[in-house]
Amino acid sequence: MNRPVIKLQTVNKTYPMGDTTIKALRDVTLTVHEAEMVALVGPSGSGKSTLLNICGMLDQADSGEVSILQRDVAVMNARQRTLFRRDSLGFIFQSFNLIPVMSAYENVEYPLLLNRLPARQCHRQVQEILQRVGLEGMEHKLPDKLSGGQRQRVAVARALVKSPSLVIADEPTASLDTETAASIVEMMKSLARETGTSFLIATHDARMADHCERNIELRDGRIV
Repeated sequence: MNRPVIKLQTVNKTYPMGDTTIKALRDVTLTVHEAEMVALVGPSGSGKSTLLNICGMLDQADSGEVSILQRDVAVMNARQRTLFRRDSLGFIFQSFNLIPVMSAYENVEYPLLLNRLPARQCHRQVQEILQRVGLEGMEHKLPDKLSGGQRQRVAVARALVKSPSLVIADEPTASLDTETAASIVEMMKSLARETGTSFLIATHDARMADHCERNIELRDGRIV
Protein backbone atom coordinates (compact mmCIF):
# COMPACT_ATOMS: atom_id res chain seq x y z
CA MET A 1 0.00 0.00 0.00
CA ASN A 2 1.28 3.48 -0.89
CA ARG A 3 2.03 5.85 1.97
CA PRO A 4 -0.82 7.94 3.37
CA VAL A 5 -0.83 11.60 2.33
CA ILE A 6 -3.96 12.49 4.32
CA LYS A 7 -4.88 10.89 7.62
CA LEU A 8 -7.77 12.23 9.69
CA GLN A 9 -8.94 10.67 12.95
CA THR A 10 -12.28 11.67 14.56
CA VAL A 11 -12.08 15.23 13.21
CA ASN A 12 -14.74 17.73 14.29
CA LYS A 13 -15.39 21.30 13.15
CA THR A 14 -18.09 23.75 14.22
CA TYR A 15 -18.95 27.29 13.13
CA PRO A 16 -20.98 29.87 15.05
CA MET A 17 -24.04 31.18 13.21
CA GLY A 18 -25.98 33.77 15.16
CA ASP A 19 -27.13 32.21 18.40
CA THR A 20 -26.55 28.66 17.16
CA THR A 21 -23.59 26.47 16.21
CA ILE A 22 -23.26 24.62 12.90
CA LYS A 23 -21.57 21.25 13.16
CA ALA A 24 -19.75 21.14 9.83
CA LEU A 25 -17.79 17.92 10.48
CA ARG A 26 -18.63 15.17 12.96
CA ASP A 27 -16.04 12.53 13.89
CA VAL A 28 -14.62 12.28 10.38
CA THR A 29 -11.99 9.56 9.91
CA LEU A 30 -10.36 9.34 6.49
CA THR A 31 -7.13 8.17 4.83
CA VAL A 32 -5.98 9.05 1.31
CA HIS A 33 -2.90 7.34 -0.11
CA GLU A 34 -0.19 8.35 -2.55
CA ALA A 35 -1.31 8.55 -6.21
CA GLU A 36 -4.96 8.04 -5.23
CA MET A 37 -7.87 10.06 -6.64
CA VAL A 38 -10.65 10.39 -4.07
CA ALA A 39 -13.96 12.19 -4.64
CA LEU A 40 -15.92 13.83 -1.84
CA VAL A 41 -19.60 13.70 -2.78
CA GLY A 42 -22.76 14.85 -1.04
CA PRO A 43 -25.35 17.63 -1.08
CA SER A 44 -24.58 21.29 -0.44
CA GLY A 45 -23.95 21.84 3.25
CA SER A 46 -22.73 18.29 3.80
CA GLY A 47 -19.23 19.40 4.87
CA LYS A 48 -17.24 18.87 1.65
CA SER A 49 -15.74 22.35 1.51
CA THR A 50 -14.91 22.32 5.22
CA LEU A 51 -13.13 19.00 4.82
CA LEU A 52 -11.20 20.31 1.81
CA ASN A 53 -10.14 23.40 3.76
CA ILE A 54 -8.85 21.31 6.65
CA CYS A 55 -6.96 18.93 4.35
CA GLY A 56 -5.57 21.93 2.47
CA MET A 57 -4.50 23.52 5.77
CA LEU A 58 -6.65 26.57 5.08
CA ASP A 59 -8.64 25.92 8.25
CA GLN A 60 -8.07 23.98 11.46
CA ALA A 61 -10.11 21.27 13.14
CA ASP A 62 -11.64 21.90 16.56
CA SER A 63 -10.69 18.40 17.68
CA GLY A 64 -9.27 15.17 16.32
CA GLU A 65 -5.99 14.38 14.58
CA VAL A 66 -4.94 15.78 11.19
CA SER A 67 -1.84 14.49 9.43
CA ILE A 68 -0.92 15.82 5.98
CA LEU A 69 2.02 14.19 4.18
CA GLN A 70 2.84 12.48 7.49
CA ARG A 71 3.14 15.81 9.31
CA ASP A 72 1.04 16.58 12.37
CA VAL A 73 -0.75 19.82 11.50
CA ALA A 74 -1.59 20.60 15.14
CA VAL A 75 2.06 21.25 16.08
CA MET A 76 2.64 23.72 13.22
CA ASN A 77 2.29 27.46 13.67
CA ALA A 78 0.65 29.71 11.06
CA ARG A 79 3.90 30.45 9.22
CA GLN A 80 4.89 26.78 9.09
CA ARG A 81 1.49 25.86 7.69
CA THR A 82 1.75 28.59 5.04
CA LEU A 83 5.21 27.46 3.91
CA PHE A 84 4.21 23.79 3.94
CA ARG A 85 1.11 24.56 1.87
CA ARG A 86 3.18 26.63 -0.57
CA ASP A 87 5.84 23.97 -1.01
CA SER A 88 3.85 20.72 -0.94
CA LEU A 89 0.22 21.30 -1.95
CA GLY A 90 -1.59 22.36 -5.10
CA PHE A 91 -5.09 23.81 -5.43
CA ILE A 92 -7.66 23.78 -8.26
CA PHE A 93 -10.75 25.97 -7.96
CA GLN A 94 -14.11 25.91 -9.73
CA SER A 95 -13.74 29.59 -10.67
CA PHE A 96 -10.16 29.03 -11.96
CA ASN A 97 -8.76 31.94 -9.84
CA LEU A 98 -6.33 32.95 -12.58
CA ILE A 99 -4.70 36.38 -12.42
CA PRO A 100 -6.38 38.25 -15.33
CA VAL A 101 -3.42 40.48 -16.23
CA MET A 102 -1.04 37.52 -16.45
CA SER A 103 -0.66 35.22 -19.44
CA ALA A 104 -1.18 31.48 -19.18
CA TYR A 105 2.59 31.08 -18.86
CA GLU A 106 2.86 33.71 -16.11
CA ASN A 107 -0.06 32.24 -14.14
CA VAL A 108 1.64 28.84 -14.13
CA GLU A 109 5.06 30.34 -13.40
CA TYR A 110 3.82 32.35 -10.39
CA PRO A 111 4.03 29.54 -7.75
CA LEU A 112 7.61 28.83 -8.82
CA LEU A 113 8.56 32.49 -8.43
CA LEU A 114 7.15 32.42 -4.89
CA ASN A 115 9.53 29.52 -4.24
CA ARG A 116 12.38 31.57 -5.73
CA LEU A 117 13.47 28.93 -8.20
CA PRO A 118 16.15 29.88 -10.76
CA ALA A 119 14.75 31.39 -13.97
CA ARG A 120 16.02 28.56 -16.18
CA GLN A 121 14.43 25.90 -13.97
CA CYS A 122 11.15 27.86 -13.86
CA HIS A 123 11.05 28.08 -17.64
CA ARG A 124 11.69 24.37 -18.09
CA GLN A 125 9.03 23.30 -15.59
CA VAL A 126 6.40 25.70 -16.97
CA GLN A 127 7.00 24.62 -20.56
CA GLU A 128 6.86 20.94 -19.62
CA ILE A 129 3.57 21.18 -17.71
CA LEU A 130 1.89 23.41 -20.32
CA GLN A 131 2.79 20.84 -22.95
CA ARG A 132 1.43 18.00 -20.81
CA VAL A 133 -1.93 19.72 -20.31
CA GLY A 134 -2.27 20.49 -24.02
CA LEU A 135 -1.62 24.24 -23.99
CA GLU A 136 1.51 24.39 -26.10
CA GLY A 137 1.29 27.48 -28.31
CA MET A 138 -1.11 29.29 -25.97
CA GLU A 139 1.48 30.35 -23.41
CA HIS A 140 1.12 34.09 -24.03
CA LYS A 141 -2.67 34.32 -24.09
CA LEU A 142 -4.46 36.13 -21.28
CA PRO A 143 -7.22 34.22 -19.44
CA ASP A 144 -10.03 36.16 -21.14
CA LYS A 145 -8.74 34.96 -24.51
CA LEU A 146 -9.01 31.30 -23.47
CA SER A 147 -12.06 29.03 -23.35
CA GLY A 148 -13.37 27.69 -20.04
CA GLY A 149 -11.68 24.35 -20.65
CA GLN A 150 -8.38 26.01 -21.52
CA ARG A 151 -8.53 28.17 -18.39
CA GLN A 152 -9.13 25.07 -16.29
CA ARG A 153 -6.11 23.45 -17.94
CA VAL A 154 -4.06 26.49 -16.91
CA ALA A 155 -5.40 26.07 -13.36
CA VAL A 156 -4.44 22.38 -13.38
CA ALA A 157 -0.98 23.23 -14.73
CA ARG A 158 -0.50 25.87 -12.03
CA ALA A 159 -1.47 23.36 -9.35
CA LEU A 160 0.94 20.73 -10.68
CA VAL A 161 3.92 22.76 -11.87
CA LYS A 162 5.80 22.41 -8.57
CA SER A 163 5.12 18.62 -8.46
CA PRO A 164 3.03 18.69 -5.26
CA SER A 165 2.35 15.51 -3.34
CA LEU A 166 -1.30 16.47 -2.86
CA VAL A 167 -3.78 18.48 -4.92
CA ILE A 168 -6.99 19.81 -3.38
CA ALA A 169 -9.67 20.40 -6.03
CA ASP A 170 -13.05 22.08 -5.49
CA GLU A 171 -15.59 21.30 -8.25
CA PRO A 172 -12.92 21.28 -11.01
CA THR A 173 -15.37 20.27 -13.78
CA ALA A 174 -18.57 22.00 -12.66
CA SER A 175 -18.49 24.76 -15.28
CA LEU A 176 -17.25 22.63 -18.18
CA ASP A 177 -19.10 20.90 -21.01
CA THR A 178 -19.13 17.10 -21.12
CA GLU A 179 -16.29 16.65 -23.61
CA THR A 180 -14.00 19.16 -21.90
CA ALA A 181 -14.78 17.75 -18.45
CA ALA A 182 -13.90 14.24 -19.64
CA SER A 183 -10.55 15.42 -21.00
CA ILE A 184 -9.72 17.23 -17.74
CA VAL A 185 -10.57 14.12 -15.70
CA GLU A 186 -8.45 11.87 -17.90
CA MET A 187 -5.57 14.32 -17.72
CA MET A 188 -5.72 14.39 -13.92
CA LYS A 189 -5.82 10.58 -13.76
CA SER A 190 -2.83 10.34 -16.06
CA LEU A 191 -0.85 12.84 -14.00
CA ALA A 192 -1.70 10.98 -10.79
CA ARG A 193 -0.31 7.76 -12.27
CA GLU A 194 2.78 9.40 -13.74
CA THR A 195 3.77 11.68 -10.87
CA GLY A 196 2.34 9.94 -7.79
CA THR A 197 0.31 13.03 -6.94
CA SER A 198 -2.83 12.42 -4.86
CA PHE A 199 -6.09 14.25 -5.58
CA LEU A 200 -8.85 15.02 -3.09
CA ILE A 201 -11.78 16.36 -5.09
CA ALA A 202 -15.07 17.82 -3.88
CA THR A 203 -17.65 17.40 -6.62
CA HIS A 204 -21.33 17.24 -7.52
CA ASP A 205 -20.33 16.01 -10.98
CA ALA A 206 -21.00 12.30 -11.52
CA ARG A 207 -18.56 12.38 -14.47
CA MET A 208 -15.78 13.35 -12.08
CA ALA A 209 -16.79 10.99 -9.28
CA ASP A 210 -17.11 7.99 -11.61
CA HIS A 211 -13.45 8.31 -12.63
CA CYS A 212 -12.04 8.41 -9.09
CA GLU A 213 -10.81 5.30 -7.32
CA ARG A 214 -13.00 6.01 -4.31
CA ASN A 215 -16.09 8.09 -3.55
CA ILE A 216 -16.51 9.33 0.02
CA GLU A 217 -20.08 10.43 0.71
CA LEU A 218 -20.67 13.14 3.28
CA ARG A 219 -24.02 13.95 4.81
CA ASP A 220 -24.58 16.39 7.67
CA GLY A 221 -20.86 16.43 8.38
CA ARG A 222 -20.49 12.66 8.65
CA ILE A 223 -19.01 10.08 6.29
CA VAL A 224 -21.87 7.76 5.35
